[in-house]
Amino acid sequence: MITLAKKAMRRFRKEEDGSVFMIEFVILMPVIFGMFVMSFDMSMYSLRQVQLDRGLDNAVRYIRLNTRSNITHDQIKQMVCDGAGGVGDCANTLRLEMVKVNPRNFTQMEPSVDCIDKSLPFKPERGFTLGKQHDLMLLRACMKFDPLIGLGGMGFNYTVDGSGQASMYAFSAFVQEPS
Repeated sequence: MITLAKKAMRRFRKEEDGSVFMIEFVILMPVIFGMFVMSFDMSMYSLRQVQLDRGLDNAVRYIRLNTRSNITHDQIKQMVCDGAGGVGDCANTLRLEMVKVNPRNFTQMEPSVDCIDKSLPFKPERGFTLGKQHDLMLLRACMKFDPLIGLGGMGFNYTVDGSGQASMYAFSAFVQEPS
């Protein structure tokens, strides 16, 4: 049995019929593997984004229905992180902005998203106010994460800060329910 295997391996080594296919394999395999890696990176980004949206929606539902309770920034942040599942270091990389908006004189939030940058000194939250009954509120969450593959422009074009972390954000508008 072993001698048959040795003969087959010698015969396989001496054959040169498949050399043309080997060149195609060497050229095309990195391209195919790169597409696989980029698709995996994009799917992980999409999974994180869906989890962040779900966590924000759960927190907004709680805030909207519990108008009379005094909810703090840290409690809302914890609710978002609990609802987001395992998205990484949520407690240290999540930043929230919540502002009250007049629907008759609408003004937008600041166009640039307020995110945490670990490479810069700490800066306080830009805006966080709790609403009362019938108030229109805008809540925006920004989360930082470490990209799986830092290929610079391949896959998603992440905006990366000084510490090498990319950012994603979720946005929600809601009206405080009357109690």
